[in-house]
Amino acid sequence: MLLHQQFVRMAKKHANKLAIIDKTTGKNVTYSRALIGALILNSKFQQYDKGFIGIMIPTSAGCALATVGALMSGRIPVMINYSTGAEANARYAQKKCKFKTIITSKALLEKINCPLIDGMVLIEDIMAGVTTGDKLKAALKTKLPVNMILNTIHKGNENDTAVILFTSGSEKDPKAVQLTHLNIASNIESFGGYINISESDILLANLVFFHVFGLTVNLWVSFYYGMTMVTYANPLDFQTISNIARDEKPTIMVGTPSFFWGYLQKSEPGDYKTLRLMVAGADKCPDALREGYKKKHGVTLLEGYGATETSPVISVNSHEFNRPGSTGKVLPNVQVRLENFETGDICKTGEVGKIFVKGDLVMKGYYDDPELTAEALVDGWYNTGDMGFLDEDGYLWHAGRFKRFAKVGGEMVSLVKVENILEKLLPEGVSCCVVEVPDEKRGSYIVATVSGEVNKTHILRMMLNELPIIALPREFIVIKELPMMSTGKIDFRSVTKMVREIISASDSGH
Repeated sequence: MLLHQQFVRMAKKHANKLAIIDKTTGKNVTYSRALIGALILNSKFQQYDKGFIGIMIPTSAGCALATVGALMSGRIPVMINYSTGAEANARYAQKKCKFKTIITSKALLEKINCPLIDGMVLIEDIMAGVTTGDKLKAALKTKLPVNMILNTIHKGNENDTAVILFTSGSEKDPKAVQLTHLNIASNIESFGGYINISESDILLANLVFFHVFGLTVNLWVSFYYGMTMVTYANPLDFQTISNIARDEKPTIMVGTPSFFWGYLQKSEPGDYKTLRLMVAGADKCPDALREGYKKKHGVTLLEGYGATETSPVISVNSHEFNRPGSTGKVLPNVQVRLENFETGDICKTGEVGKIFVKGDLVMKGYYDDPELTAEALVDGWYNTGDMGFLDEDGYLWHAGRFKRFAKVGGEMVSLVKVENILEKLLPEGVSCCVVEVPDEKRGSYIVATVSGEVNKTHILRMMLNELPIIALPREFIVIKELPMMSTGKIDFRSVTKMVREIISASDSGH
């Protein structure tokens, strides 16, 4: 199943239905208009080099149609992160994937103060150059039967790359993940079938399309099923998103826990009551957040788990099978294997090990990086770099990144588990991040950073009920503004660096 061809089928089937309600520009686009727009962009993109084409446009009708138009023209969209260091990211993408053209928007560049770099083409200029003839030609083409339209656009095969996405680079240089049409389509089929998504759903598309969560679950899920998507460019505008949810009555919404906290705090009771599926991913979902949505909006917030390299969804809770705290059952057609991190043996039920994933959802590989690909993929099994376990009923529990385990006193300690226990004891509004500090003389130990003052003695006493002594933080450091990543997660790498600097400075007596 090719994504751009599926879009054409849906656009023909639902011609008069709204495809996109764009809340940033105030434009409503029907499927027939969306098809005309995509066909026009397809013909405009023919003038650029074949192969990769960069797309750096905020979540909007324009970004969705440029992505489809690129595939129709036989080009592969390279999605560029504009939220952190747009100029550097654009240049990095051009260099890494060896291409020139980046479709971007003048409004965006002005807003984020990014210069126009060589190869950038403004979507506003492309649209201004569209003639009446172009529109007529595209409109006439949309009147043809589906198969004739499909004959006029790029064909290709399901193992072709459908997108390049960059990993967050939270550990080192961002990797260029190649996802194929089969990767994304199979993932949509697996979780769409599992949690019952249909064309009558209305999706609140609040996530950025340069992250896999937004690209698959906001953009392609919507077009794949022929549903209506309501787009808004800034997921951090908590108030506006809550108003949109109240006015447009969406039935599906996904996001990260930190976004969901924002929406919970800025919303009025019932703003989100029309949501039949609300799924949090990309980070641990705290119990307090689930309780907040249940109480304020009567909605069950479900938790899922995925990775850029797996298109993304690996497991998810559903209304039928929901075990809060777990990341749900592994999707149909997806295999998960847990290996003991020291012996490599398959883990027993309840035993924490490294999570490996296999199936049609697993990426083709990292672009132009055979070594990293060989490290991550062995016999089709993708090493997620995450730790977790399966319980007796087949629910997958996430125990944190392998890198977020510390060896303290010969034991493996999950920093995420320490964080989760600590979070429950912190005063409202205080967030935390737990890191490991190596100490050659006394061995590694654990430090908790908190964004406000806390009663350490009381907290440590409470933590002792749930954790062994070696897993308790040896000290608490207050960092008022904990550094964040664009996804809204605390930037663990930066916090670790800050803590180690603070400690080595105090050790040397400054």
